[in-house]
Amino acid sequence: MTTTAQRPSAAPARGVVWIPGGSFLMGSEDFYPEERPVHPVSVDGFWMDEHPVTVAAFRRFVKATGYVTVAERPLDPADYPGADPAGLVPGALVFHGTRGPVDLDDWRRWWSYVPGASWRHPQGAGSTLNGRERHPVTQVAHEDARAYAAWAGKDLPTEAEWEYAARGGLAGAVFPWGDDVAPRGRRMANTWHGRFPWEYLAAGRNDPGPGTSPVGSYPPNGYGLYDMAGNVWEWTADHYTDHHPDPAPAACCAPRNPRVDAAPTVAPSPDLPDGQLPERFPRRVTKGGSHLCAPNYCLRYRPAARQGQTEDTATCHLGFRCVMR
Repeated sequence: MTTTAQRPSAAPARGVVWIPGGSFLMGSEDFYPEERPVHPVSVDGFWMDEHPVTVAAFRRFVKATGYVTVAERPLDPADYPGADPAGLVPGALVFHGTRGPVDLDDWRRWWSYVPGASWRHPQGAGSTLNGRERHPVTQVAHEDARAYAAWAGKDLPTEAEWEYAARGGLAGAVFPWGDDVAPRGRRMANTWHGRFPWEYLAAGRNDPGPGTSPVGSYPPNGYGLYDMAGNVWEWTADHYTDHHPDPAPAACCAPRNPRVDAAPTVAPSPDLPDGQLPERFPRRVTKGGSHLCAPNYCLRYRPAARQGQTEDTATCHLGFRCVMR
């Protein structure tokens, strides 16, 4: 990994960190197929939020603009062919642990669509944000993240920018802090400890258990960025494809500031014939893993890890951070 850009003299906003431009090898050959192939990429220097957007910051945005998130809006039956209209009520996906081991091939065993769940009520209508002002905001769809970024005079990072920043200057390291999942026995990120989704091993009496943690609760990476692994998945600007592009024949041809905008992957609908995909559900790349990632199920709290998420989806483990270029 090489860096090239010098830090500007003054930050354009509070709470942003300068990421010097440079080149790096993006992706990984060692874990999941969507992370392949490894390929050289270059990015220009940019500013990035030092931590995910918090509940308090998102609340200021909503108060200033009157914005209504996707999870709070009425659902259009035309967007969900074959669904019972009576069940199309505003809500979002909420995690619930299981009582014992389950088949890990079926995510519906631990996820439920909960009416009334939103950024204000992340676990459902009866939940609150009391004491969570410094936690990452969750239950935000891609449109919500873009709206906040525009209001703040910022943007969402590209996948390449996000991964480059998450590496913190460590070329080829597995995690933002190095290759050891827990150096010197320390927990370096808010992830699931134990056998997901039923056994959580608390780290002492003060461990609150599964869920988001206040931003900055774990050590920053080499660029001074917090929560680039675990806590919440983070939206990026890029459309999702099931693999990276093949690398250029020579490192001198590494794409600069790449962004995947063409041919977005869309989510299949069980109500349509095989191979027929509704264009209303494009996917975007999310990065970083979350508090629900565990080695036995989702070892994706790594810079190279990536996942596709439908743009209209809001969950209790998905947030975002912004950049300024």
